[in-house]
Formats: sequence, C-alpha cells, structure tokens
Amino acid sequence: MGSDEAYNFVFKVVLIGESGVGKSNLLSRFTKNEFNHDSRTTIGVEFSTRTIQLKGLVIKAQIWDTAGLERYRAITSAYYRGAVGALLVYDITKHLTYESVERWLKELYDHADPNIIVMLVGNKTDLGSERSVPTEDAKDFAEKNGLLFLETSALESTNVETAFQNVLGEIHRKVSSKEVTRGSISAVSLSSPVPRAAGDPEETKPCCRNL
Repeated sequence: MGSDEAYNFVFKVVLIGESGVGKSNLLSRFTKNEFNHDSRTTIGVEFSTRTIQLKGLVIKAQIWDTAGLERYRAITSAYYRGAVGALLVYDITKHLTYESVERWLKELYDHADPNIIVMLVGNKTDLGSERSVPTEDAKDFAEKNGLLFLETSALESTNVETAFQNVLGEIHRKVSSKEVTRGSISAVSLSSPVPRAAGDPEETKPCCRNL
C-alpha cells in the first residue's frame, strides 16, 4: 500500500510476554517480512504499522513491541491504552516463559479494555526437538480463558501472518457486529479515513536503541 492510502480502521495491537520469546521478530516478520538473527534486547518504545485489506475494508494495524521493558516490569498503562488486540507470546522451548502467561494476562486485563482480543502464541516451533510446552496444555489454557491460540515460527515465517490476520479479523468482527458500543475499541476504530501527517512513513517508527 502506498503511504498516502486512506484507511477505514486503525487497530492498535500490543505484543506482551517475557524477554527473549521472539516478540520483536514476530513484529518484523509481519510488518517487513524480516528476521534478525542477532535480535538484541531493544530498549525504548517501538511500533510498526502495516495496512491490510479485510472484507473490502482497509485496516491499518499498529503493532507495539514492549521493547525490553518487560525485563524490569516497567511497562506502563500507557502501553496498553487504546489497544484492541494483544498477542501474548511464550517460547515453546522455555517452560518458564509459559508459566508467566497467567501473570501477563492479569496485567493486560488490569490495564486494557475488557473487550480486547487476545491470542496466546507459542513461538519458535522451528525448535520442535527442544519443546518443553506441550501444544495441548497451551491450547487448553487458551480455551479456558477465552483466548485465540496458535503456534508460530518467526524464523521460518510459519503462522505469523495467520496469527496477526486472525486477531485483526476478530477485532473487526467485534466492531462491525456492534458487540462493542463504547470503550477503547470504538474509540480507536475509525469509521472514516484519517489523514496521515505529512511525511508520516508506513514503516517502523522506533524511538529506541539496541544495546
């Protein structure tokens, strides 16, 4: 899409989960189809955008990355504000990252809109021989908590597109069915195109640095 393309909706989606589970690479794979093998912890705040077509509508997805702040439990309520979707990511080879999922979910619901669409994502399926989190365990947890669920590999680009598309599609379904009548979902889901500021790029907008 051209950078001057008009869009019907803007959906803010946040990535949450422990450090090192692959959030930044899921972001770069979806928005730029890139994977960084030397993905050092990013400090600061970073988000990328990608515009997609969904049922004849143009949707601008604004995907936010925790950018390393999760290591210090320093994510503020501002990070969650206005978010209509979330990908809660764990590493299928590191059980501790899965054990923290419940805490992340509580923090998300403490700060985000109660109608937020959440997908539990088990990343790094390319390391299947090192798996320590059974797929069925995570799937059961997701079902019990009303979450979407998918396993991905940012490295091999497996299910990354599907994960984001499913979340965005479910957000759009909620908005269009008018299940949500107030709150942040209706506030940030714009029903008419919004002019982009002059020189506003479509690509990543980082204000951070790699250490």
